Amino acid sequence: MRIVSWNVNGIRAIVKKDFFQSIEKLRPDILCLQETKAQNEETATALEPLENFNTHLNAADRKGYAGTAILSKERPVSFTNDMGVAEHDMEGRVQCAEYDNFFLVNVYVPNSGRELVRLDYRQKWDKDFLAYLKNLEKTKPVIACGDFNVAHRPIDLKNDKANYNKVAGYTQTEIDGMDRFLDTQFVDSFRLLHPDEVAYTYWSYRFKARERNTGWRIDYFLISEALVEKLKSVTIHSDIFGSDHCPIGIEIDL
Repeated sequence: MRIVSWNVNGIRAIVKKDFFQSIEKLRPDILCLQETKAQNEETATALEPLENFNTHLNAADRKGYAGTAILSKERPVSFTNDMGVAEHDMEGRVQCAEYDNFFLVNVYVPNSGRELVRLDYRQKWDKDFLAYLKNLEKTKPVIACGDFNVAHRPIDLKNDKANYNKVAGYTQTEIDGMDRFLDTQFVDSFRLLHPDEVAYTYWSYRFKARERNTGWRIDYFLISEALVEKLKSVTIHSDIFGSDHCPIGIEIDL
């Protein structure tokens, strides 16, 4: 099975670029999108050219903000939106598709914001999201993919010392949050297969960051330890444009 995750930074904008050609190239069995920035009917209209997919959408209450989508060639056994935690469930950030042998969770983790104004909230989010994943894992293994909005280690961003504890996405609080995921038997699939590779998934639109490869690796596939032996490959598709993030993909026997 081939699963692709992509923060598209606005579905209505990216479909005007080479989005559909990129998806054809990637050939996903399941496609997880984050930051759709549209209401469900707007996202559905934008994605109409993608045929042969079951489409599930989760828009934020606030228009033009956040939002997620899962498109799957195989119809899920069941499907739910949100964590079931009221303070987190207004921004369309979580989706869960259940399949015979696993749960797939699509997530767009909140950014801690300029001047870290949302860092305390982010800490609470990480705690509640981990509890949500571990509850799912009681039933069957979990694949959680999406934009986690944190660079976990110095290798995962270009200018680690200049950004540490100053910029959203690389504070000790956020690093500790990712540590807790990995300390509770979730595995960073890319780092498992590519322990020393420098690769990024996000580049600011400013300062020619992508041209200079001044990037961050903040998009992940976290998988339950039970799935490690089934993992075949993890790819960061940095050659695909259209967003300030690039798509990432895994191939896994399920």
